[in-house]
Amino acid sequence: MARRCSTSATTVPSPAPLRWTRILTRARPPANTPTACSPWTCPRRQTHPRPKRNPLPSSSNASAGPQPPQAQPQAPSFPLVGIGASAGGLQALQLFLGGVPPASGMAFVIVQHRDPTHDGQLVEILQRSTPMPVLQAADQMLVQPDHVYVIPPDQDLSLLQGRLLLLEPMRQHGPRLPIDFFFRALAADMRARSIGVILSGTGSDGTLGLRAIREASGSVFVQDPITAAFDSMPRSAIAAGLADVVASPQELAQRVLSYRTFEPWQAKMAPEAGGGDEPDLDKVIAVLRLQTGQDFSLYKKSTVYRRVERRMALHQLPRLGDYLRFLRQNKQEASQLFKELLIGVTRFFREAEVWEQLKSDCIPALLAAMPGGGTLRAWIPACSTGEEAYTLAMVFREALDQCKPDVHYALQIFATDLDPDAIQLARTGVYPANISADVSEARLQRFFVQEDGVFRVGRDIRGMVVFSQQNVVMDPPFTNIDLLSCRNLLIYLESDLQRKLLPLFHYSLRANGILVLGNSETVGENSSLFSALPGRTRLYQRRNVATSYDPADFPPVFSRPRPGVGAAASEEPSTPQKAPELHQLTQALLLQSFAPSAVLTNARGEIVYLCGKAGMYLEPAAGKASMSLFSMAREGLSAVLNEIFPKAVREQKPIGRQAVQVAGRAGTQWVDVTVQPLLAPPTLSGMVLVVFADAAAPSARVPQPAVQDDRLSTLASEMQHVRDELRTTRDEMQASQEELKSSNEELQSTNEELQSANEELTTSKEEMQSMNEELQSLNRELTFKVGEMSQSSDDMKNLLNSTDIATLFLDDQMHVRRFTTQACGIFKLIASDVGRPITDLVTALNYADLARDAQEVLRTLVFKEVAVEGAGQRWFNVRIMPYRTQDNRIDGVVITFVDISTLKALEGTLQQALEALQAPGQPSDSRLLRAQTLLASASGGHARTFAPLPQGT
Repeated sequence: MARRCSTSATTVPSPAPLRWTRILTRARPPANTPTACSPWTCPRRQTHPRPKRNPLPSSSNASAGPQPPQAQPQAPSFPLVGIGASAGGLQALQLFLGGVPPASGMAFVIVQHRDPTHDGQLVEILQRSTPMPVLQAADQMLVQPDHVYVIPPDQDLSLLQGRLLLLEPMRQHGPRLPIDFFFRALAADMRARSIGVILSGTGSDGTLGLRAIREASGSVFVQDPITAAFDSMPRSAIAAGLADVVASPQELAQRVLSYRTFEPWQAKMAPEAGGGDEPDLDKVIAVLRLQTGQDFSLYKKSTVYRRVERRMALHQLPRLGDYLRFLRQNKQEASQLFKELLIGVTRFFREAEVWEQLKSDCIPALLAAMPGGGTLRAWIPACSTGEEAYTLAMVFREALDQCKPDVHYALQIFATDLDPDAIQLARTGVYPANISADVSEARLQRFFVQEDGVFRVGRDIRGMVVFSQQNVVMDPPFTNIDLLSCRNLLIYLESDLQRKLLPLFHYSLRANGILVLGNSETVGENSSLFSALPGRTRLYQRRNVATSYDPADFPPVFSRPRPGVGAAASEEPSTPQKAPELHQLTQALLLQSFAPSAVLTNARGEIVYLCGKAGMYLEPAAGKASMSLFSMAREGLSAVLNEIFPKAVREQKPIGRQAVQVAGRAGTQWVDVTVQPLLAPPTLSGMVLVVFADAAAPSARVPQPAVQDDRLSTLASEMQHVRDELRTTRDEMQASQEELKSSNEELQSTNEELQSANEELTTSKEEMQSMNEELQSLNRELTFKVGEMSQSSDDMKNLLNSTDIATLFLDDQMHVRRFTTQACGIFKLIASDVGRPITDLVTALNYADLARDAQEVLRTLVFKEVAVEGAGQRWFNVRIMPYRTQDNRIDGVVITFVDISTLKALEGTLQQALEALQAPGQPSDSRLLRAQTLLASASGGHARTFAPLPQGT
């Protein structure tokens, strides 16, 4: 919105609505009114007041009444262009801003490396290159379209909800990186509306910020290093594979404006189900699979559509069908789209709290499980350019320094990615100097080697990591892994693929292995396979439970035939089965007759196997069939199992209860119950064995005095039983309370996420309303422009006709583009002749070389002028000139025909008079008289009488 401010004491008017933005920011208001912020009316470093949202600008009278409450600030709906420049960037900035019109609909923020002790005159210098107001950024300044903001000296610049924030720079090690700092804030605040531009400069500042912009679906424009005075910054951005467009500063401005007209954020962010775009999107995925060999059909449609939409905007293709044709014709575009869909954005020590918990808790626990020393194995799928893999290696070294073990430990990291170019960069282990913003100085000195302005990973850290290209969906996984870090990959995949990958990760991990996910990812329906570790980080520990899926079924490249399927099922056994031996049959008979009854369950109490006569203690419950041990336990046994089963699973040790009274079919019976978690053999690890053994009644165990009353004994037994049940009930209530508390926290977290989603939807609605107002304003402006163009066309037509000069406009193919009324007398032209070749037209001129001369002028750009005779003794001066457009482009020729018949007749008369004067053998008086007669006839009888010539002339 156009914001008004004044240095006087008058009240600051409220901003105009968005639909008046372009009108209010074009014309300069009168001198006695508050003007828009400019270098002359808004002092640099001035703190701008927060504007209020009113329907129309309020009066400057201070008694205008109470103002409405301020609206909640939001991110602007127009795109914001962040421009980073350093040494040699002033000229590039001037050229770039000079190519931007005053009403582009975008805001521009310039972040340059400036001397902190010298204010300079950068604002005034840049103001000479653009009609847009150029302001020095002030704290809390609201960003407005069609304005340019410049970072002040010795300040860091950030952005929040459309307001610029000034921060004191932190005096850390190494050089300051203000461009990276602002670009990250720009990406976080503007998302897809963020546009990053890198111009001339030294170093690599801006590269990490451009990564954040690309991750947020923004676009990146980089100056061609050939045109840059200092090419380090542009080359760093290009080498990182982040540049969408590489061009000169003038061309960059035009490309940004072209990209603005194809704003991807104005379109829907995903194709509607069953809509017209969905089949074309599926075809794009199919073409991409055909040309690259990689299948993105299980990626989220919204993610694929956003990336495709961004490529459409860069190539200025309005429809998905047009982009599909372009993709099929250009294999290079398929490669670019493939790289963008991989979303290879990462950095060192991303989400620092995750690495702190790994260093302090997880890695020491993994080392403690190997008291004799050994090698930990880690797998990092989707490692991108290797920052996360090297971060894990550094954290492992620091964890060893804290633990100081007596035995030797090592770490082997398998880092994989689908992008071969990213793997190649990761293998080199060379990173720009601006990683100092994420890596502390101590770590840089210990784990990196600085050389030629870059940092190379040290040999010790590099030796821990093995990089390889791998498709985690199709290729076999790594196994026996202690730590698996797969962050920010699952959020881009469909739920079906997530449900397959998480069990695969469970299969790859060892017992009690650690799984690391991104902040926006969870294990979802696979909570039975992983238990969450304490804290707000997404760290999970592998549960030692048997999985119901066959890992060999996924991925399909290493699946094995199932029993009953294929040739193996039809083949007969090659060797006869051996008959069971005698001692095996005897053992089975003894177990069946004399062994206690037992039940094998998983950690959730679901029955897997029954042994012995378990029906004495279990019976199916009424209702829906269930294999839960707790629902099938008989009366009296259920309370005891609910008490000791969770405790045994939690503490991983056997727990029993003796003389439990159970209501059986034949009456009351007494049972000894033992719950034992199984740790060996490996195939039964994670299972629980519940053993039931018949026991004697308590009265038979304890000898009673002869005089003891039977009634008293019964009451004491019942009281003890009631006490046991009361204790069990109390423990159950405590466990239930803890579960309810945990469920309440999860519900609160879900509620917060829903509130956040609701706020995002509200924001999107307001953005759509603002966008609608802007489109209405643009429509009115276009209507006004069309009227102006119609009037200008009428004026030009009348002007050309009033000159009485025949004019003919031809395009570069010598086809008629336009002609004046006078030209119809020379060429037989009618309105339908527009578009016809000039050679097809009948002319009254004796000029056969007209088309050839026009072609020659178009080729040499040198105009040609010739006098040509026409029908009826008429003469015309023909002038052929190149046709130049406003952008200095040759687009045809212009031919003018001026009637010079009168001049030609006069020229002939003068020639005859001259010949009469020079005629030999006649007296001078006679010759003079003859010449006067000819001149008089040519001038209509008004010729001047000349005096006789002197003798001897």
